[in-house]
Amino acid sequence: MIRPAEPADRETLREVQTHLREPNPPLLDYAIEGPPLTLVTTAPDDTPVGYLVAFYDDEAGYVAELVVAPDYRREGRARRLLGGAFDRLRDAGCSRIRLAVHPDNDAARTLYESLGFADVGREEDHYDDGREAIVMTRDL
Repeated sequence: MIRPAEPADRETLREVQTHLREPNPPLLDYAIEGPPLTLVTTAPDDTPVGYLVAFYDDEAGYVAELVVAPDYRREGRARRLLGGAFDRLRDAGCSRIRLAVHPDNDAARTLYESLGFADVGREEDHYDDGREAIVMTRDL
């Protein structure tokens, strides 16, 4: 199931966040309280096992964090989180969405390409390891 994040999800989402290459705990705390779009994917008992944070304005959305706990990967959860974000961002008036991905994250790049994202450039020194990010975008 995909649903909005709730303050009660905070501790579980912090644990899930540790699976990101570069977790940003203050971002997650801010996002749970809103206004960014924060969606979770849950196990059958409604425990969050993944989440997406997206910022947006009147025209475009930006996926700031997307992560699924390792035991729940390869089940289509990231795809469903992105689909939920697409719908909500479109409803908010956005016409485009973009994100940045580490060049070594082949699984994520494959997912994004399968959803219609296209490589539109690079952001130098985006990651703590000094690597650039691949910037991808798609229309909503």
